[in-house]
Amino acid sequence: MSISRQNLSIVIVTFKSEKVIHQCISSIDNNIEIIVIENSNNIEFKQDIEKKYKNVKCHLSAKNLGMGAGNNLGLSYVKTDYVLILNPDVILDNATINEIILASKKIESFTILSPLSIDNKYPNYKIRASKNNSIKIHEPFKVESVDGFAMLINKKKIEKLKDNKNPNLFDENFFMYLENDDLCKRVIDKNENIYIVPDSKINHLGGKAADNKYFEEIELSRNWHWIWSKFYFTKKHNGYLIALIQGLPNFCSAILKMIFYSMINNKSKRNVYKNRALGYTNALFGRSSWYRPKIDI
Repeated sequence: MSISRQNLSIVIVTFKSEKVIHQCISSIDNNIEIIVIENSNNIEFKQDIEKKYKNVKCHLSAKNLGMGAGNNLGLSYVKTDYVLILNPDVILDNATINEIILASKKIESFTILSPLSIDNKYPNYKIRASKNNSIKIHEPFKVESVDGFAMLINKKKIEKLKDNKNPNLFDENFFMYLENDDLCKRVIDKNENIYIVPDSKINHLGGKAADNKYFEEIELSRNWHWIWSKFYFTKKHNGYLIALIQGLPNFCSAILKMIFYSMINNKSKRNVYKNRALGYTNALFGRSSWYRPKIDI
């Protein structure tokens, strides 16, 4: 069965995303089902978005689940065979969905497809250097992983990744960052295929998913979780010792910068690097990704 608008759903995980979500939804065909998972108990957000868009159903998580668990919750409501995972700060091009559908008819087998980010400075995929010559400008090409802000999943194929070690599609130990890399690695390890569709374009606003008035709290959370997630990802796939060694330079750098910014009385920067160091030490001692931005939900 091929991708069609009737056999495609979209899942968007939001958190304080009122300022950007409307741009995202407005760029999507209104005959495609959209499932929004709002990582809070904001009933006003739910009522407003469901009233404005007839193809949107919003579910409140009641607490901040993070990206991985939020996406898993969204996927539990999906009835179609294909689902496009989007961040709320992603805007689709007019032809994004059409090009994805066309590409799916050309590809013999795929587990994940992704549109191409229009920002050439920050490609939304990783590929082995030895495979660069196989890339054609207008043809889908295989990659090792894609960024989680826009990835289309073949649900029947990807369900096979679940096992005792990974009971959920996205590993919920990640709160944010690298849950998509973990999923892609598991896809590749099973000899399944991930493709970029270069004629399917998206604009990722980058770091705009939450309202800018929460910038400082979100920034603290990002720095804590980025280091924690890197350690956990490396430990999961390469072992504890490798994770410790690879993370140590970042930890030492964070400590030195924390001391420096303390000396010049830059409280904001000091706290950022303090959180980086704390993310590493929490991962080092096997603690969960417990940190949450101090924002009422």
